[in-house]
Amino acid sequence: MSNLFSPITLKGLTLKNKVVMAPMCQYSVEAKDGAPNDWHYVHYVSRAVGGTGLIIVEMTDVEPDGRITDFDLGLWSDEQIPAYERIVHEVHKYDAKIGIQIAHAGRKATDAKQPVGSSDIPVDVDWKIPRALTTEEVQAMVGKYKEAARRAVSAGFDTIELHGAHGYLIHQFHSPAINNRTDEYGKDLSKFGVEVIQAVRSVMPLEMPLLFRISAVEYMDNGYGLEHSLEIAKKYKDAGVDVFHVSSGGEATPGKIKPANTPGYQVPFAQAYKEALNVPVIAVGILEDPNLAEKVIEAGDADLVAIGRGMLKDPYWALHAEEVITGKTNPPTPYKRGF
Repeated sequence: MSNLFSPITLKGLTLKNKVVMAPMCQYSVEAKDGAPNDWHYVHYVSRAVGGTGLIIVEMTDVEPDGRITDFDLGLWSDEQIPAYERIVHEVHKYDAKIGIQIAHAGRKATDAKQPVGSSDIPVDVDWKIPRALTTEEVQAMVGKYKEAARRAVSAGFDTIELHGAHGYLIHQFHSPAINNRTDEYGKDLSKFGVEVIQAVRSVMPLEMPLLFRISAVEYMDNGYGLEHSLEIAKKYKDAGVDVFHVSSGGEATPGKIKPANTPGYQVPFAQAYKEALNVPVIAVGILEDPNLAEKVIEAGDADLVAIGRGMLKDPYWALHAEEVITGKTNPPTPYKRGF
């Protein structure tokens, strides 16, 4: 028996295995209208055919200027819902589950005329200087996350992930080196994230798990460490997060402390979250070696593993990994002759 390829239940959601497709921007919305097209349909459905237990759709933004680029996905209008429904419906045919990552790029919105953020601190000298959101705009932004989540539920997604990592808007609020506000959202660095979580939970079915992607540490000089992110995460858990997807960095140019970028380098962060918060965690970061992914689950360091670039290279990574680990796999009937 494989630990990686055994079922797991997260709240009311049961997955056939513990393989997660990590959300990865495709920059392929050629119409620039935020709606997924045939590229996204083929991209996500092929990973369902390929045996993935949980697919997480790439960063999907709550307003047009919340996109990293104008070629990114969005869920700011009810008119966008049918295109997502089409993907969800087809993914479900292959016994896969699918979630969507709701986000706002904040100061990293490169195509916005003037990006907004928690403060007026740019990512680096070569980036646009953001405009700090007013207190009223921050409160309105919470509502935009809520509405995007409502649309995701309407589209039939099985779970929602909030993006609080890699220097995007929620991360910008809970980072001491990025948030220089003097209002209530600066005095309590968790406040914006907590309010978003509570608002999103209010429109989700009770048994639907809420995932949260977080950077456990920052790599910029004077960035926060694990202790700070765990304190923030405890408040996020109390607000309604069920599963943490534990990554690191991405907030700015790395300083003296640089990411290791070796297989499994972020697993210790996932393990620390699992131990400190007593919630299921997803490990991510160069885990494409099937035996390494299996070992992470077997050791109890994480509950699920997310495969990113490895799944870009191989849509059928899960089928191939199961074959490596167990000697057999069960592809869809049209592909059985290939395995």
